[in-house]
Amino acid sequence: MTLAAATELAAATELAAATNENLANLSNTLIYSAMAVYTLAFFAYIAEWLFGSRSKVGRTAAALTADKDAKKAAAPAVTVKNAGGTAVLERPKVVTRAAPGSRDVPDGPGAHGGDEQGDLYGRIAVSLTVLAFLIAFGGVLTRALSVQRAPWGNMYEFNITFSTVAVAVYLSLLAMKKNVRWMGLFLVTTVLLDLGLAVTVLYTASDQLVPALHSYWLYIHVSTAIFCGAVFYVGAVGTILYLFKDSYENKLTTGGKPGRFATSVMERLPASASLDKFSYRVNAAVFPLWTFTIIAGAIWAGDAWGRYWGWDPKETWSFITWVAYACYLHARATAGWKGRKAAYIALIAFACWLFNYYGVNIFVTGKHSYAGV
Repeated sequence: MTLAAATELAAATELAAATNENLANLSNTLIYSAMAVYTLAFFAYIAEWLFGSRSKVGRTAAALTADKDAKKAAAPAVTVKNAGGTAVLERPKVVTRAAPGSRDVPDGPGAHGGDEQGDLYGRIAVSLTVLAFLIAFGGVLTRALSVQRAPWGNMYEFNITFSTVAVAVYLSLLAMKKNVRWMGLFLVTTVLLDLGLAVTVLYTASDQLVPALHSYWLYIHVSTAIFCGAVFYVGAVGTILYLFKDSYENKLTTGGKPGRFATSVMERLPASASLDKFSYRVNAAVFPLWTFTIIAGAIWAGDAWGRYWGWDPKETWSFITWVAYACYLHARATAGWKGRKAAYIALIAFACWLFNYYGVNIFVTGKHSYAGV
């Protein structure tokens, strides 16, 4: 190689390194900017919950228990029937639980019947969430460009991608006209926590992958694992809220009187039956993909390490997570194990997924520990 060629190669290498560093810095800036916008969205969701629509349960109960003047203005319409020539007024029934299989269930923030001010805050919150998602997606993309590979080589990259995909799942459900805006506050809160953990504790500078990860299976296996985790997370949020709403409805059914704060929060959630159905559907929909994720990982292990399964801690906990979700789906199909019992199993399954990612990667040594944090 001539001196001129060597000088030109060195200059090109230096330029490429500087470009990659600039892209990495841009990625960090975008992630911090996304956190700022998510914070604004958080406050907008709070405003929606403070001033937004209540559920049908809350509106009906308020109309029936208001003072006389307010009751005249807000009381629900009554039905008049003629029975033997005598008019009979039927007192409206206060609904405390949604009938199984019924679509006429208590609605949450963003649903019809709420006040315009609250719905305005909700639309602002969703708009800010979309903006933050786009900025975060830009941060993930520039991180990938800075290392010229998929941005899933360490826990920091996995975290920022995972949170972005989780928000994408939420926004996709909204785009499909699903009434899931009640999830926005809880989603944005945990996304902020996830990104905060990523940029402080888990941050890792851009670097290249070890040889074992240089495979097209990286794109197949890790991408499906991230997507499955995001959907499992959405299902877990629905399951937790189901447990709270079910307890609230049980208290109302037995004549109890929940506190003002609990009432204010619970009245803004869909019925427990709706939350339970939502959680089951998302978990059941993504379970086959999680099965494929494990199979794809086994095939990749065969290519990289010469064996398909070796009970490595990551492999073991992936299988435990699969078994836990399989038990949940079986419990839902078994009489006597629906409702709260099945919900507890779903939360145990998601806890297994969380430990498989955080616990195994940080505290357990194995073949999947080469990426560090």
